[in-house]
Amino acid sequence: MSSTFPNISISTERLVLRALDEDDVPALAEMMNDEQVGAWTDVPQPYTEDQARTWITECAPTERESGRGLDLAVTEFLTQRLVGIVQLAKTNWHVRSTELSYVIAPWARGEGYASEAALATAQWLFTDQKFERVELRTAADNTASQQVAQKIGCISEGVLRNACIAHVRTEDGTWTDVRTDFIVWSLLPEDVESAGEQLTDSDGFTSYGDWN
Repeated sequence: MSSTFPNISISTERLVLRALDEDDVPALAEMMNDEQVGAWTDVPQPYTEDQARTWITECAPTERESGRGLDLAVTEFLTQRLVGIVQLAKTNWHVRSTELSYVIAPWARGEGYASEAALATAQWLFTDQKFERVELRTAADNTASQQVAQKIGCISEGVLRNACIAHVRTEDGTWTDVRTDFIVWSLLPEDVESAGEQLTDSDGFTSYGDWN
């Protein structure tokens, strides 16, 4: 069985998840300079177009080819506009598990794009790639990301105390590190089946400020 991710495209009703390409550089850089991204991720601030280009042309292909992870651009089906990123990392091919995270652009939040993209990725992992576990980690105060995890059917497994570094603005406008807890969530194949049914019953993916 393969120990690398294929170069794939995943489609949903509203979204297309695909490999990043150089046309995404401006939108990716703009998205990564958002305050929420700076607060809850380790993305360098400010984030330049050169850094975005390096990620797209060097880092993302290396991660995929090594089997460690996969970076997918999340785009609107109708406009092809970049609305976010889904990232797989820390992949264990023997255990068939990986860690999933997501970022959604500020203008696209509140539309349920994070839950739709994350659920589609998990379904692909469980069906096509025969994975047995997807893990998410959310900062203790990142309630928006926790809502996304719950929306797609994740089960909270516990807290990693003092294991997360978040970031806050200081008075002079720079960022400073703040230590907090990680909440660990897991998603198994049977969880996704019930989540998909609930989303269908509730008429889709709605009302979250989506980022992680």
